[in-house]
Amino acid sequence: MAELTEQARAEVTDAVGRARAAAAAIADYSQEQVDELVTAVAWSVVRKDNAEALARLAVDEGGFGNYADKVTKINKRVTGVLNDMRTVRTVGVVEESPELGLVKIAKPVGVVAALIPTTGPDATPPVKALFALKGRNAIVVAPHPRTRRSTELVVDVMRAACAQVGAPEDLVQSLPEPSLPKTQELMRQADLVVATGGAGMVKAAYSSGTPAYGVGVGNAVHVVDETADLADAAAMIVAAKTFDYATSCLADNAVIAHSSVYADLLSRLTEGGGHLCSASEKVALQQAMWPDGGHIPTIDVVAKPAAEIAALAGFSIGSDSSFLIVEETGTGPEHPFSGEKLSVVLAVYSYDGEVARAADLVNDITAYQGIGHTCGIHTSSGANVDTLAALTKTSRVLVNMNLNEGAGSPRSGLPFTLSLSCGTWGGNITTENVNARHFVNLTWVARPIEPRGVSEDDLFAEHWRKHGR
Repeated sequence: MAELTEQARAEVTDAVGRARAAAAAIADYSQEQVDELVTAVAWSVVRKDNAEALARLAVDEGGFGNYADKVTKINKRVTGVLNDMRTVRTVGVVEESPELGLVKIAKPVGVVAALIPTTGPDATPPVKALFALKGRNAIVVAPHPRTRRSTELVVDVMRAACAQVGAPEDLVQSLPEPSLPKTQELMRQADLVVATGGAGMVKAAYSSGTPAYGVGVGNAVHVVDETADLADAAAMIVAAKTFDYATSCLADNAVIAHSSVYADLLSRLTEGGGHLCSASEKVALQQAMWPDGGHIPTIDVVAKPAAEIAALAGFSIGSDSSFLIVEETGTGPEHPFSGEKLSVVLAVYSYDGEVARAADLVNDITAYQGIGHTCGIHTSSGANVDTLAALTKTSRVLVNMNLNEGAGSPRSGLPFTLSLSCGTWGGNITTENVNARHFVNLTWVARPIEPRGVSEDDLFAEHWRKHGR
């Protein structure tokens, strides 16, 4: 690995120093000033001309996803985050509990280092910047070298918005000439790291010595039970699988359908644009997606159109086919289709019996890749929802939804975000959708209250009755 040069270290130190000065300049902002700032930044990104330019450059530079969906993603993610934050207080007293004598006061965390994935150079930086600015912090984003210009463009847009409302432009910066050594140094010098991307990136963030919020590997799984509305289930699966050519970590990677509805659902998926691969096509597709036999698909298929992926594998599909379907039974390294495919390729499984069998299969799939992340279920049975939620090692269980709604949507109470944590299962510190509340420190003020009695008789009576004193 390349070493950090003194010049590179100086560039990082300069960026962090300017970020600290900018954060100090807004340390005394009122809540109203903070909200004016984040509103200006959000509007600058979603404004039609800017959003379209960002989407176009992201596709042209990175080669991932498609233009129209990126415009939609930028708009929905940024406006959703801003709407979530409207009622969130991040300045001064943010919570009072008189009965407990407690008052919580919000204070900035400092300089945030944000690691940006190559598949999200457009929407990810503004979402993280909004969270940081809401807490009166400064942010330095570390672009992926492959999509550096896209990230720099959105940072420039946000800097101009800061200046528009009289705030320092250096509240938002992009690490110049990004490299792994410089990113590591940025993480070391920052006060908080927010890492969205591959497992290696997240591990580096947690190993930096700086407090960090990370995400886990994707590989979302969608269960369809025998009581499901199959038309709605198929529509939701197709929508999530094909949006922006599956750049989202939430896009369905596997569907587990009850055997009684499996054939019907498969038919609906093919009618919705799925190409069901034959046995020989499945073999060819596997060889094309994992040419080295590893567990991460080749970048040649990541967020590419279905026809392009099929052509790479040596077969053709109909012009109306927007994703590929492979039937699968196994899980783990010997069955790579059970992992995160980062592409418009969907693995489908069948299960018999109770939904607990489906939960076992969800856990088997995610134990290979994606543990702790997300699963969904289409069902008319509340009991099946409860069972799946109780038995799976997932941070989010979405019910009768498009799985992309796990990152927030108008009909989901989950916070809008692009950082979906996966708990200790996925090597993260939280299971939450990372949001503005994670970007402030809280000072707890405790005043005396009427003493609360603690009775040994109340605490231990049952234990004494069973086991004696």
